Amino acid sequence: MTTATSGRTRLSGVVGTAHTRVEGRDKVTGAARYAGEIPFADLAHGWLVLSTVARGRVRAVETDPVLAMPGVLAVLHHGNAPRLVTDYAGLMGMTPDPTAAVFQQDRVPHVGWPVALVVAETPEQAREAAEALVVAYDEEPHDTELTADHPDAHPAGGVMPAETGKGDLAAGLAASAAVVDAEYTTPEEHHSMMEPHAATALWDGGRLEVVDSNQGTTWIQGELASMFSLDASAVRVRSEHIGGGFGSKGLRAHQVAAVMAATELQRPVRVVMTRRQMFSLAGYRSPTTQRVRLGSDPDGRLLALEHRSLSRTSSVYEFVEPSAGVARVMYDADAHYTANHVVPLDVPSPTFMRAPGEAPGSFAIESALDELAERLAERLGVDPVELRLRNEPEVGPVSGLPFSTRNLDACFREGARRFGWAGRDPRPGVRRDGRWLLGTGTAAASFHSGAGPSTATVTAQADGTFTVRISAADIGTGARTALTLVAADALEVAPDRVRVRIGDSDFGPAMIAGGSMGTRSWAWAVTEAAGELRERLALGVTVPPEGITVRSDTTAALGTLAQKERHSFGAQFAEVAVDTATGEVRVRRMLGIFAAGRIVNPLTARNQLVGGMVWGISMALHEEAVRDRTSGGLYAPDLAGYHVATNADVGDVQADWVDDPDPDDPVGIKGVGEIGVVGAAAAVANAVRHATGVRHRHLPIRPDRVLSAASAGGGAADGSGGAADA
Repeated sequence: MTTATSGRTRLSGVVGTAHTRVEGRDKVTGAARYAGEIPFADLAHGWLVLSTVARGRVRAVETDPVLAMPGVLAVLHHGNAPRLVTDYAGLMGMTPDPTAAVFQQDRVPHVGWPVALVVAETPEQAREAAEALVVAYDEEPHDTELTADHPDAHPAGGVMPAETGKGDLAAGLAASAAVVDAEYTTPEEHHSMMEPHAATALWDGGRLEVVDSNQGTTWIQGELASMFSLDASAVRVRSEHIGGGFGSKGLRAHQVAAVMAATELQRPVRVVMTRRQMFSLAGYRSPTTQRVRLGSDPDGRLLALEHRSLSRTSSVYEFVEPSAGVARVMYDADAHYTANHVVPLDVPSPTFMRAPGEAPGSFAIESALDELAERLAERLGVDPVELRLRNEPEVGPVSGLPFSTRNLDACFREGARRFGWAGRDPRPGVRRDGRWLLGTGTAAASFHSGAGPSTATVTAQADGTFTVRISAADIGTGARTALTLVAADALEVAPDRVRVRIGDSDFGPAMIAGGSMGTRSWAWAVTEAAGELRERLALGVTVPPEGITVRSDTTAALGTLAQKERHSFGAQFAEVAVDTATGEVRVRRMLGIFAAGRIVNPLTARNQLVGGMVWGISMALHEEAVRDRTSGGLYAPDLAGYHVATNADVGDVQADWVDDPDPDDPVGIKGVGEIGVVGAAAAVANAVRHATGVRHRHLPIRPDRVLSAASAGGGAADGSGGAADA
């Protein structure tokens, strides 16, 4: 028996120092098993069959020929699947997307709708049988096209109010010395994480167990318990290692189908999505059409701001891409209006995707700010950085609440210094490097930093080590390592004496990995439990063989927090090279400076920020999913047809931060998971405008769009710096 600190020096201060991932060796050696590769005895394999029509009804499912094929065990469809409960309130009070409640009806609302599951002894047999299954449809006319004047567009709130407004917009614009009125569009974008969605379901002693790749085990536990009319204690969900989430890995069709099949066959069943199926079943970012109107006084201070966004949703589930929400935080004006509208169409349901709302919204508002700076520069020489600093609000522009911290000005000043912004020639189209036109651009970034109620247990072991258990999800962010450092500091011991176990719903409810709230929420719970345990051990308590365990629950503590605007902020800078003869755009360097709370682990935090910035490059130049109007499906729904930034597209990308601890958080954490992508696409687009004199308001900035703008006489090729738009 030992006490926790006997014969040892009390240590603290590891939070804020760089540490490699505690599970890093397991991942690079293959010891870390992901959901689709964990072995189970007597494992059967399911393969989803998706609809080939965009709207209609399933007339018949011809199962007999398939059931006669080698190894086939079952075919589940709307005619024989168990009935599910679908009218419950799930995460954030939302009802589940009917796409996940598989095989409950014969209606088909979009291409890629799950119509059957074929289960066989091997994945090869399941796939062959699934591809042989004949499904007959009664097809109906469909509509998949998002247009700015669509008659079915309507206000929709989602996670925030649909519309906000104050002041007289028309009067503000009329009184303005400079006005911008422009429309910006972003395309359909997909998560496409490396690890596909995979789940294995089995019954063990009357209890349902699901081994999955998800962003919150207790979230999926609750959804499955509600859907299958089970007590939550009768469901266990495990998800130890996850190869990317980005908002996509919630409740999906594959988990529900696996549970159905495991119940039917009374043996373990695994269902893994193919890459192409992920483009239909895993959610995506809706395309947006955004109108921004800005008006300012002669000094650049905003008098009027309007930001309206239109996105699409499916005909069976309303999801809002809240792109206008970013303006509610970033900039104020006496006349201030924002609105998020949606159009229901015959397409799959969109979902949260890294920086939902803020990523496409920042492209529009930050491009418009750049356009306003151009108009003002003609008279006053107002710099894009200075324009943003002149419009720093003292309180939340819509809420009126104080900011917990808002160090955006420090981000811009430090970023401008390190990027060399002061030496920038503001004239467009005048810098060259051989055949390349060079330009630089900037944009601001913000993302909400909240916290969700979480529980955690910390156990002091008799050997002087400590075990933390929390239902956290490490989706590649390094959360497991960050929590190790947080626990070590709270216990005042070295990190090698702490073991963190995550990804098991049996550990109790905890916040999901999403909304940049995971590490903050979990660290709060771990800090509370570890602090109480340290106080007990300080009394000289002897640790018994079974250990001493303390459990925390942050629900009450979070309930007492004062209402404030809590956000991470950042300043993005980009330099691009553009060849107007080939249409190539190359991002030579990017710098992001962020105010994102106390940084727990600089190594993994920097990786997250740089990763987000690279995604912003991808958003600006490459990513675009295109739907065929005739079929309603995507052209080339795979990583050959859907282009993402690769190593050859990424130049010198650097991320750093300013001191910005949140005074209301026990560790000072905000969040870094999503802020890196916000503003990045706008910074690149603004740099392209500076290089060529052509303003691109529609993403991505493809080579053909660059060539088209150049051939239209945009004035960039000869360095005249014209103000053409593309």
